[in-house]
Amino acid sequence: MAEKKLPLLGRIAIQLKMIDMDQLNQATREQGLSPEKRLGQILVEQGFVTAKDLEKLAAVQKDLIAKHQARKDAELKAETRGAGPPDAPGPKTSAPGQKADSASGAGAVEQDSLGLTLASPVEGDSESLSRLLSSARDRGASDIHLHAGGGLRLRTHGVLSEAETHGFSADEVERLVASALTRVQKEELRREGEIDFCFDLEGVGRFRANAYRQQRGFDAVFRSISAEPPTLDELGLPSDLARFTNFHQGMVLVTGPAGCGKSTTLAAMVNLINQEREEHILTIEDPIEVIHPSQRCIVNQRHAGRHTQSFARALRGALREDPDVIVIGELRDLETISLAMTAAETGHFVLASLHTNNAVRTINRMIGAFPSNEQGQVRTMLSESLRAVISQRLVPRIDVEGRIPALEVLVINKAIGNLIREEKTVQIRSSIQTGKAHGMFLLEQSLNELVASGKISRETALGIAEEKKLITAGV
Repeated sequence: MAEKKLPLLGRIAIQLKMIDMDQLNQATREQGLSPEKRLGQILVEQGFVTAKDLEKLAAVQKDLIAKHQARKDAELKAETRGAGPPDAPGPKTSAPGQKADSASGAGAVEQDSLGLTLASPVEGDSESLSRLLSSARDRGASDIHLHAGGGLRLRTHGVLSEAETHGFSADEVERLVASALTRVQKEELRREGEIDFCFDLEGVGRFRANAYRQQRGFDAVFRSISAEPPTLDELGLPSDLARFTNFHQGMVLVTGPAGCGKSTTLAAMVNLINQEREEHILTIEDPIEVIHPSQRCIVNQRHAGRHTQSFARALRGALREDPDVIVIGELRDLETISLAMTAAETGHFVLASLHTNNAVRTINRMIGAFPSNEQGQVRTMLSESLRAVISQRLVPRIDVEGRIPALEVLVINKAIGNLIREEKTVQIRSSIQTGKAHGMFLLEQSLNELVASGKISRETALGIAEEKKLITAGV
């Protein structure tokens, strides 16, 4: 019996590393039970992809189908004239699931490739990129935007502004991007239209980067990364956070919106463990950001998509690799969340980040990632394995230039654990507000302290606070 062909949308999602084969099989089984539902709808309902991811998948699928149809039309026209299929310029692609013509001698063509072109860098492009990134870093920029058809833009202390430089043509940006990539990375960018990578410049520093194809051409964003693991003090974080690195089992989450310094805070906590304990630290990141040389600990850092297929695959392997501490760069999907909770329950200390704005939303997001019939069990697991949630924001200072972190801290004690199990997470916020003796405090309480100490303005605090009535300082 012939093997059932996987749906195109599912194969694209795997190609873009949004899901893995196990998740696709689970979704297609569900579709068999509910044929009235489309595969994309099931992927969203199962928590495997977001609605935004689904829009991207649909766009890529539409483009691939259009390319396939155009190629078929061209071949049909050529055959009508009595000629062979035309040789299209540039990288060739095949239709989804289609193999290259063996008679051409070309061999197999990459499946579901976007087939984008990428200009080759010329002499001097690498030096130009190095000077540009070095200058931006010297100016204190955290993010450097290379924008096709526009000027260089720098994000400094959270504010994006145009730098004093000429505009970049699409060809210039394309060559600068290409100069930062290896051959394998260039192929991935051509195939997928975007790539995450880290870029080391000797004498300048390390950058986390994303290059992507947009309407005008290729763009790239480079984020400056500390050359050495940071300390809590260097980040302006309270030294009391060090106590959350003393666990030997369970899970501590660092959360917040994009660009709030979650990865850097995680790096500082890992650095503390590396200096103080004699254990095995295993990190799973995409890409690897701060490099941690082994000190008292053995530190192994794995890049999901490079050193291992995915976060989930690395986590499944991690349970057999004798780690004491597992660091997960981001909890992205249901399978990763489930495996992280399992690792925390089975005697490992798990540190991870999550894109949520506060502690209560973090817990609801973790539970809500699972199907409704599993959520009761998940609540119990989470109440027993979760140790703390540190929610972070970066706030503009008024006393000196720069930004300062404002925190919300939830410590899971018996009372909080009961609220999680009994589906009373709405009451957790009140428990945090009155939990100072346990080291807990709301974001608004942290903002109040910063206003009272003259580090941030009352207006800034009011703009960030969820409950503005709790901002009582500076009146």
